[in-house]
Amino acid sequence: MPMIELDVAMALAEGRHEDPFAVLGWHDTGEGGRIAALVPGADTLSAITPDGKTEVQLDHVTHGLFVGKWSKGKYRLRARNAQATWDFDDAYSFGPVLGEIDEYLIGEGTHRHLWKVLGAHVITHEGLRGVHFAVWAPAAKRVSVVGNFNTWDGRRHQMRKRGATGVWEIFIPGLMAGEVYKYEILGADGVIQPLKADPVGFGAEHPPQTASQVRELGLHLWGDGRWCETRHEANNIHAPVSIYEVHLGSWRRVWDEGGRPLSYYELAGQLIDYVVDMGFTHIELLPITEHPFDGSWGYQPVGLYAPTIRHGRPEEFAAFVDAAHQRGIGVILDWVPGHFPTDDHGLRHFDGTALYEHADPKEGFHQDWNTLIYNYGRREVKNYLLANALFWLEEYHLDGLRVDAVASMLYRDYSRKEGEWVPNQYGGRENLEAIDFLKSVNAEAYGGAPGIMTVAEESTAFPGVTRPVHMDGLGFGFKWNMGWMNDSLRYFQRDPIHRRWHHNELTFASSYTYSENFILPISHDEVVHGKGSMLGKMPGDGLQKFANLRAFYAFQWAHPGKKLLFMGQEFAQGKEWAHAGALEWQLLEDPLHAGMQAMIRDLNKLYRETPALHWGDCDPQGFDWIEADDAEASVFVFERRAPGAAPVVVAANLTPIDRTYRMGLPQDGTWCEIFNSDSGYYGGANWGNLGAIEAEEIATARRRVSAEVYLPPLAVVMFMPLEAKQ
Repeated sequence: MPMIELDVAMALAEGRHEDPFAVLGWHDTGEGGRIAALVPGADTLSAITPDGKTEVQLDHVTHGLFVGKWSKGKYRLRARNAQATWDFDDAYSFGPVLGEIDEYLIGEGTHRHLWKVLGAHVITHEGLRGVHFAVWAPAAKRVSVVGNFNTWDGRRHQMRKRGATGVWEIFIPGLMAGEVYKYEILGADGVIQPLKADPVGFGAEHPPQTASQVRELGLHLWGDGRWCETRHEANNIHAPVSIYEVHLGSWRRVWDEGGRPLSYYELAGQLIDYVVDMGFTHIELLPITEHPFDGSWGYQPVGLYAPTIRHGRPEEFAAFVDAAHQRGIGVILDWVPGHFPTDDHGLRHFDGTALYEHADPKEGFHQDWNTLIYNYGRREVKNYLLANALFWLEEYHLDGLRVDAVASMLYRDYSRKEGEWVPNQYGGRENLEAIDFLKSVNAEAYGGAPGIMTVAEESTAFPGVTRPVHMDGLGFGFKWNMGWMNDSLRYFQRDPIHRRWHHNELTFASSYTYSENFILPISHDEVVHGKGSMLGKMPGDGLQKFANLRAFYAFQWAHPGKKLLFMGQEFAQGKEWAHAGALEWQLLEDPLHAGMQAMIRDLNKLYRETPALHWGDCDPQGFDWIEADDAEASVFVFERRAPGAAPVVVAANLTPIDRTYRMGLPQDGTWCEIFNSDSGYYGGANWGNLGAIEAEEIATARRRVSAEVYLPPLAVVMFMPLEAKQ
C-alpha cells in the first residue's frame, strides 16, 4: 500500500498542512494511483466508481485519514460508521476553478469584477454541480470552509492556496444555494481565528446569526432596459432631483405579524406607490448592506456584497429596484467604504493580521465610532472596495451611490487630537491614498455604469469634490450641502423676534452655492440622537410650529440645490426617529399633518414641472437675489430662472407679522401666485394675493418694475408670469 508519512498525516488531521491538495485526492505515485481522503467520523471508507459497481476499501492511517490504491479514473467515496452509510464526491478530486488571468488581476489589484471570482458561486465544474468558494487571506497557514454540510469541522474542506495572490479556493460538489458557511482560518502565528463570514458573500443568515449564506446572483429577470438607457436625463445637474431618504426597516411595519418590517416585495408595492404619489424622483436607502447590529442603521456593515436578509433574498431586492425603475424612480444606496465594525466574524484581523485595516490604530481606528479604517493604500483592499461599488451598480442596476462620511476618509486627523494621527508622506493631513481611491471609484463608476450619480456626504470645504477627475477633482456628481443645512436650520429654530440679527444665516449660502453641485439635505442625521423631529425644532405654539416648518420646506424647495428629505418629515413626524419603531402614520388623521404632506406633494410637482426651479440648481445662471438685505423685516426675495423658460420669483416673510411689501420683478405684466405655504389646503390661514399681482412701472431693488404683494406671516409665496400659465 502507498504510504503517507506520519507527520504529514498528522498535519492533515490536525489542520496544519499548508497544501492539502498535494496529498488528498488522487495522485500518481509512480507505482500506480493513490487516493487519500480525510473523513473524520467514518469508521471505514471506500472508493467507488461513479456507477457504484466497483468498490475498493481504503486503509485507515490515523485520525480519519484513509489511503488506498486506485487506478486513474473518476471515483466517489463511501463512508460508513455505526449510524449510517453515505456516498459523496470528493472535493479533492477536482482541479482549480480560478484561471491565470483572474490570479494576475487579483494580484495586481485591478480585477473590476472581483465578485465574479471570489465569494461562493453555484457552478457546474468538471461535470458536477456544486459551490465554488474563494477567499483572500494571504497570511493564513490554512483556510477551510465550514458549515452544516461538514458539521463545522475545519479539517474536512481545507482549501487550495493559489500562489502569491493569497487567494484560497475549493469546489465542493453537491452543495446548493441556501447553505450557510464561514471560513476557519489558521493564522500565521498558528492561532485559529474566530470563524469569519465571507467578505464577498452574497447573502447572510438572519441576525443575530452571523454566517454567510450561499446565494445565486442573476436570478431576477430585469425589465428596466428603457430606464437604464435614459436615466441620465433624471440624474444630471439640470434635472429635477428630489430624494426621499428611507430606512427600510422602520418606514412601515406589519404590526399584526409581530411588528416585522416589510419585505422587498412588499416595499416594491407600498413604498414605491407612495414615492410616486408624493412626486419624489429618487429613493435613497440607508445602507442595506448586511450588518449585524440594527442600531447602526446599516452604517457598520460586515457584508458589503449582500443586501440584508431582513427584507428578503438578493433576487427580491433586485425586484424592488426593478419595480422602482419601471415607475420612473431612481434608487440610490448609502455606501460605506469609510470604516467597518470590529465584530469577530467580520474583516478585523481577517487572516490573523491587519489585512483590510491599518496595523497602527493612529491610522486604522475611528475613535468616534469604535470602527476600523480600510487601508486604501493596499492594492487588494482598494480593489475590494472599488469592485464593490461596481457590484451594486452592475448587479442591482442601482442609479447611484451616496458615499458616507467622506470627510473622515479625506483627512488623517479627522476627529483626532495632536499626536493621535500619522501625517502623510509630505507631512500633511490629507489622506492621499483615500483621495486616490475616491477618484478611482468615481472614474470607474461613471465609466462603467452610464447615467448614474455619485454623491458625497462631505462636511468640510475640501476643494473640487464635484469637479471631474480629469480636472483633479474627486469626481463626485453631487455633494451634500451641510453648510446650508446647518445655517438654515439654525435660523429657523430661532424665535422670529431674533431672526433679524441672523439674516445672513439664510443669505450666506449664496456666496458658495455654485462652488459644487449641491444637494440640500434634511437627512436622518437631523432627527436622531436627541435632536428631536423637524416639527419639534420649530419655535412658537402649535400653529406657528407648522407655519415655520412649511416655510422652511418651501424655502428649501425654492433654493438652488437638489432636494433630500428623510422619511416622515414630509408629514411632520412628531417624535424623533427610532429605528426600532415605525413612522407615525396615524398623524395623517390630523389636518395639519395631512396638510404638510399635501404641501410636499405639491412642491415636488411644482419643482419637477417648472424648469426655473430646477434647471439652475447647480448653475449660477439660475439664481439672482432681488432682496437679500431686508433683515429688519426678515424678508427674502429671489428669482429662479432657466433658459427659454418663464422665471419664478420667490418671496419669504419669516416673521409672524403679515406684510404688504413692494417687490421688484424681472418683467412687467400679470404674475400668478403659483404657490403659497399659507394655503388653507396645507393647514395655513389662507392669506394671499387672490391669485395674482400686477407689475407697475416703479423701480425697486434694481428692477425697472415692481408690484405690491401681500406676504402672509411665516410663509413663502412664489409667482410666475401669467402668460407662462396659459
